[in-house]
Amino acid sequence: MTKKVLKFGGTSVGSIQRIVHAAKIAKKEHDSGNNVIVVVSAMAGTTNNLIAHSQSVSKKFNKRELDVLLTSGEQVTSALMAGALSDLGVKAKSWMNWQIPIITEGEHTNARIINMNVESINNYLSEGGIPVIPGFQGISKSGEITSIGRGGSDATAVAIAKIFETDSCEIYTDVDGVYSSDPNKIPLAKKIDKISYEEMLELSSLGAKVMQSSAVQAAMMNNIPIHVKSTFTERKGTDINNEENVDYNKAVTGVAYSKDDAKITLLGVEDKPGVAADIFEPLSKDQINVDMVIQNISTDGKRTDLTFTTKRQDSKNAISLIKANKKIKYEKMNMNDKVSKISIVGAGMVATPGITYKMFRSLAEEKINILAISTSEIKISVIIDEKSTIDAVKKLHKTFNLD
Repeated sequence: MTKKVLKFGGTSVGSIQRIVHAAKIAKKEHDSGNNVIVVVSAMAGTTNNLIAHSQSVSKKFNKRELDVLLTSGEQVTSALMAGALSDLGVKAKSWMNWQIPIITEGEHTNARIINMNVESINNYLSEGGIPVIPGFQGISKSGEITSIGRGGSDATAVAIAKIFETDSCEIYTDVDGVYSSDPNKIPLAKKIDKISYEEMLELSSLGAKVMQSSAVQAAMMNNIPIHVKSTFTERKGTDINNEENVDYNKAVTGVAYSKDDAKITLLGVEDKPGVAADIFEPLSKDQINVDMVIQNISTDGKRTDLTFTTKRQDSKNAISLIKANKKIKYEKMNMNDKVSKISIVGAGMVATPGITYKMFRSLAEEKINILAISTSEIKISVIIDEKSTIDAVKKLHKTFNLD
């Protein structure tokens, strides 16, 4: 008997009709003789509405209370899903995070799952039932409700697949798999049949919204096969697994972009050991993630320029922390938050010379200026002017024969 995790995203459970439709999918798997564990997100739009409510109360809403508030969305969906399954004649029950329990560690709004009790869920499965579990949440060792961060229902599904040793983890969404780029913006984008964990991790962290990056990383670390598919069609989706099943003859698998970055440049920074550490220490302490870092070669051995990128929402705080930092000296600071990050990703890059040149030449042909560059074995990312985003993605899509 196969044991499966079926995770339904917000759009898949965005209305009562869609919840009933998703319940029929779970019932079909159950009727086929599989042990099924269902994980659900909040109904589409619910989390944003709850955040808006919290902001109406206070612009500095307490993180503990925010976790209590936001996790209610998934709890509503899990009860509705269990009710829909029961109405279809399937034994089903919703389980709150504290009833299992799902144990987390870390701070409010950004916790991570470290363990969960399998006994009650396994007993329910052995009785022929479908447990319905709310994603995105858990409970700390001190008994506090915690959330796993936006998109955390994916992480919940993968954690359950690991702890319950399921045969597969199926992610149901509103698209029929992973595409070479955003099909809503790039009409010629193609669905990818198979993709490696590493490629999917890069695409997720770079702006692709099909799966949360931490969930992909957890799946990769534990070798959990993932299948991304549509709730609304019967088309085959995308398999995410290890590199053994990946076609290395294809240099570039996909093009990702994000419009939530900002570029900060410090001009005339002292060129001496420890300065970069002094710049980034207060940002690290304040949980501000720094992405690309570029330091120019000093011409006189005394002063240099340093550029880095961070999330747009963190840019003003980053600037304030740098201005307040008495350890560093610089002549001027610039910030540009009208930028976007464009990335090409592919496991085949490792064995294919000339990819960097082709990318840069392609952008040059569109008269798109590159403001910053970052590379890894399977990724090349550039920062460009925000207004050129879609033109750049379309051009790269064509250059690397992804359409």
